[in-house]
Amino acid sequence: MVVDLGYGATPVTTVELHDRLRRVSPTVEVIGIEIDPARVAAGQAVQRALGRSGLSFRRGGFEIPTDGGVPVTVVRAFNVLRQYDESAIASAWARMASRLTPDGIVVDGTCDELGRISTWVTIDRTGPVSLTSSLRLRDLPTPGALAPRLPKALIHRNVPGERMYDYLRAWDTAWTYAAPLAAYGVRHRFLESVRSLDADGWPILGGPSRWRLGEVTVAWEAVAP
Repeated sequence: MVVDLGYGATPVTTVELHDRLRRVSPTVEVIGIEIDPARVAAGQAVQRALGRSGLSFRRGGFEIPTDGGVPVTVVRAFNVLRQYDESAIASAWARMASRLTPDGIVVDGTCDELGRISTWVTIDRTGPVSLTSSLRLRDLPTPGALAPRLPKALIHRNVPGERMYDYLRAWDTAWTYAAPLAAYGVRHRFLESVRSLDADGWPILGGPSRWRLGEVTVAWEAVAP
């Protein structure tokens, strides 16, 4: 079971998530959850019009209401926690994580309006695990451009003395040193910058197959407040 928490004024993201997941798992169930009854009603109207199985909408919040309290495998909460005070983040994470299956995750993310810059924290039942950045390379001035789109837990931590600040400064430095490779294309420059981060001891997770897509994941302890 997968939850799209706080899908917004229209249920587009929930429907798209259902579309994509059904291609790889035909029996997956996707639930869109919103706190606003009008938004829930709009989602239910869309579901009835589409007549899709495994897609539903209901009212709720971080408690993740499911039938019979069934735990969920994935909670996607994009551009939701940015509306809250930083002091509320840890308790929201813990509440959502308590609703997970043993191998489940919460994805607390933020993106720009066009989805060209996106970041998210992955949380499991033990707490935050990693920070991932996904960047559209053709539009990338520097990796540090992702700073305004950091999740709420980190957006105010991009200041001297914080790990988040050090990480972005190190990545921008690696990007600068990789500038000669721009002659071969921005992807080559980007790959070299991430390899440099990895070689310098930053705990980069995953490998080149993800980096080539503009996606880089670092262990949480490297950027944690």
